[in-house]
Amino acid sequence: MTLAAQLAPVRRAASAPTTASADAREPAGHPHGVRATARVRAAHNGRVTTLPQLHSDGPFHLRSMHTAGNAATVGILGAMSAPLGGDRLTLDITAEDRAELEVTTAAATLALRGPTTDAATYDVRLTAGEHARLRWLPKPLISAAGSNLRQTYTVALAATARLVLREELLLGRADEEPGHLVSRLLVHRAGRPLLDQHAAYGAPEPGWDGPAVLNGHRAVGQLLVVDPRLDARQAPVLLGDGIKNGCAVLTPLADGPALLATAVAPTTATLRELLDKAQEHALTAGSARP
Repeated sequence: MTLAAQLAPVRRAASAPTTASADAREPAGHPHGVRATARVRAAHNGRVTTLPQLHSDGPFHLRSMHTAGNAATVGILGAMSAPLGGDRLTLDITAEDRAELEVTTAAATLALRGPTTDAATYDVRLTAGEHARLRWLPKPLISAAGSNLRQTYTVALAATARLVLREELLLGRADEEPGHLVSRLLVHRAGRPLLDQHAAYGAPEPGWDGPAVLNGHRAVGQLLVVDPRLDARQAPVLLGDGIKNGCAVLTPLADGPALLATAVAPTTATLRELLDKAQEHALTAGSARP
């Protein structure tokens, strides 16, 4: 069975309309928003990685995937439209010592207006123990017109842990302006700060679409690779064929071993190509391997 077939979306009657019109009827939902926390815990039993905890909640339906080798893969299906205004959503994902875990999503995450104008929060907490490998590879997050979302990644890595974190954002659907999207990535390695990055897009943020930030592009993303085997002493690398068609820059972090790629592009397809090139370069320029 293909990955797409295994991750067939789950639909509920409460799903929101998917029209691109900014003045469409407000999606149905709880007037004060949904509170939900889903949890994944992966452990190594001496032979393979197992999933002793797979707790679905709210819009998150978690499914264990069939994979080859010693790793475990978890797919996240959307059980309802989310995040909407006022929602408080959390994903808590842990790869214990020596565990190998990959987490992906069945489809893009669509941030929509809700019954309240309060910001929705989407918190992703990633923890990897000694000699663990954790890969966070979701589909894009789409900021629809009228939405208000604050997304936070909080990552805690042991000294020997490996991480691949990928984020793709699409600011607005076809022929619409994006909502308000604030994103933060906070990473600690061996108890020390490794990265603290903050970005904000859409009104009322000043200058977010100007030449110094996105220059009119609507797809933006980043790729973080952390690996003790990685040679992060290389100089920054510019990827892509120019501003018009998007570009990415791959840079080492000061307190590595880690490489961070940041990319902007006119479409999600181009953004994905740029991040693929960045990941290939990151894993082949040094001594690390996927």
